[in-house]
Amino acid sequence: MFLIMFFAALLLKVVIAATLSPFGDEAFYWQESLSPAWGYSDLPPLTAWLIGLSEGMFGHGRFAMRLPFLLIGAVLPWQVGALAQRLSGEAVRWRAATFALLLPLVGSMGVLALPDVPLTFAIVLATHGLVAALEANRLRDWSLLGAGLAIAWMTHYRAAMPMLAGLLFLLATPRGRMQWRRPGLWLAMALASLGLLPLVIYNVAARGAGLAFQLVERNPWRFHADALVQPLEQAAACTPLAWIVLMWALWQAWRRRGEAPFDVIAALAGSFIVLYFVLGLFADDVRFRAHWPLPGFVLLCAVLPTLLAPAGRTWRRFAMAAFVLAGCGLLAGLGYLGLAASPNGARVLAGVKAFPSNFTGWRESSDAVRGLQAREPSSLIVADNFMLAAELRFALGGAGVIYSLDSPLNTKHGRAAQLAEWGSNEAGLARLAGRRLLLVVDETSLRERERRDWLVSICSRVDIVEPVLRLDLFDGRRRFSVYDATARAVPGPLHSPDDCVVWRDAYRASILPVRSSSGQGDTGVAQ
Repeated sequence: MFLIMFFAALLLKVVIAATLSPFGDEAFYWQESLSPAWGYSDLPPLTAWLIGLSEGMFGHGRFAMRLPFLLIGAVLPWQVGALAQRLSGEAVRWRAATFALLLPLVGSMGVLALPDVPLTFAIVLATHGLVAALEANRLRDWSLLGAGLAIAWMTHYRAAMPMLAGLLFLLATPRGRMQWRRPGLWLAMALASLGLLPLVIYNVAARGAGLAFQLVERNPWRFHADALVQPLEQAAACTPLAWIVLMWALWQAWRRRGEAPFDVIAALAGSFIVLYFVLGLFADDVRFRAHWPLPGFVLLCAVLPTLLAPAGRTWRRFAMAAFVLAGCGLLAGLGYLGLAASPNGARVLAGVKAFPSNFTGWRESSDAVRGLQAREPSSLIVADNFMLAAELRFALGGAGVIYSLDSPLNTKHGRAAQLAEWGSNEAGLARLAGRRLLLVVDETSLRERERRDWLVSICSRVDIVEPVLRLDLFDGRRRFSVYDATARAVPGPLHSPDDCVVWRDAYRASILPVRSSSGQGDTGVAQ
């Protein structure tokens, strides 16, 4: 049953990965892969390195960009099965792997080229090494622990959490305290520190830009009560009944924490779930965070079959039903992405609140820009934010630089420092004052309360000559406009809303009905 579900899910993921437009962050990671470095303002280097390696081998494209992540994501359920086998024997291996596969965030992992894929892989790998080292104290197992932690550090700053979870295990449990005198532990820490080297090298050269974003700029560091809903977010991500079962598994592992291997799982999984909840009360309050504790839920899947064995029949049936529903959630999630991958499917979603805006509109906008650029090949292309710039560059094959205006999105997502390093921000554009531009504006990239101020400010950042083209897509859920413009050496005076053509056009489009469709997803085109 596991193999049937595994290959069915993998086939769906391959089809979606080959057709779904890049997520905005994905496109930027791809853009980072064009400039190999020890790190970037948003992340350590491994995500970009994987993309660059794959595209170097297989050429440019959506599937090539995502292939390493598809392969790593496919390995994860097998990792959980292997860990369950080591913890409790062969009998529970395939049940644990099936439980992990049915979790929507695990079963769909790898469809997108995101750092959470290698990060989760690395954490499970490190846990496998730790469990084996506790049993046999072999250097190869300690080395596996160190390698997993090194990969985690090269992937994301959230590698600090498995380090903290491991430290709590070493301090708070009898078996953990016995490890401090073992040379293997220090070998593992030495290997883990190698993964820190790229992060340190980058931050020293960039004056701490990555650390500043991750530790200061993205976090308010004050209590915000809206974060109390984190358990509900996690329940939605796991599906509610599966989340209840996994929290029961955590409780049972904690009750049996005096026994091996439940002490390891209780300490590690509990740290991910509890500490991320506490951190979330004071940290990032604007981004999706339900995936933060995912490694904890994955580790709980490894012990869940063992914990269910002595439970009553009614509870076991409830757990099985819960994961059947989780599988339905996985299918629904993959179906949602499948609809987003198709212009006609995206049109079906145009009327729902959960419209996949981050996956839509890029094909149409890049096709329009490609046609305009063919008529004016000497024109520079400038986007009004980093995400649109990366998407356009991906769609146009990566040739040449696409500049980005200094949108609030650039700072919010930690990309402003990276754009400045590349010279593709407004400061770099200012050195080309007087050059002809094709300015592409995503009028729906910001929230409504932020939109007017930003669009009005564009008129002071470049000299607008005339509107060239407008795209109203998916019943107005996505709107793009293109302007003939010239670069400025310094910003001009601020305009009133009535005097700024960018804002006037956007406002007029927002209050008028979408014009006649032209085939792909209710695409109204005015030129």
